[in-house]
Amino acid sequence: MKSYFILFFALVFTLPSFAQNAEATAETSTFYFIRHAEKDRSDASNKNPNLTQAGVLRAAKWSLALKNVKFDAVYSTDYNRTLQTAQPTAEKNGVKITSYDPRELDGKAFLEANTGKTVLVVGHSNTTPAFVNSVLGTKKHPNIDDNNNANLYIVTISPSGEMSDVLLVVD
Repeated sequence: MKSYFILFFALVFTLPSFAQNAEATAETSTFYFIRHAEKDRSDASNKNPNLTQAGVLRAAKWSLALKNVKFDAVYSTDYNRTLQTAQPTAEKNGVKITSYDPRELDGKAFLEANTGKTVLVVGHSNTTPAFVNSVLGTKKHPNIDDNNNANLYIVTISPSGEMSDVLLVVD
């Protein structure tokens, strides 16, 4: 009986330390979400416009604003304006841009594929907040005004699964 009692106490006091070590080795996941920079609106029939000069400048500013962040991955929709916005940051980090379909946002699958990573996601005025909401599991953020290209959403997920998010306007 004394042996069982000692074994019980040994398990009670050692199992929590194993759990703490497992959590300590897990990594925080951080996701940065932005809308594409200013697009060329001179031809209303063009569904895939490039960035304007101001948009090219903003894309460079995003890369500069995020210069101290080491991204493991950069995601973008497959449109000229989003790819051109993502390109400077992807190049700075030596990563290829991964395309995603904004009509098929799956926050859970995205989280599973990017656990422990730091990721930039470039989308649109409606898909960027929708993607953030999908990751958060709640409808917190409304669509972005069509003239706003300055929102930065940062979602952080701790190793324990605790989520936090912040919305910054970087102009």
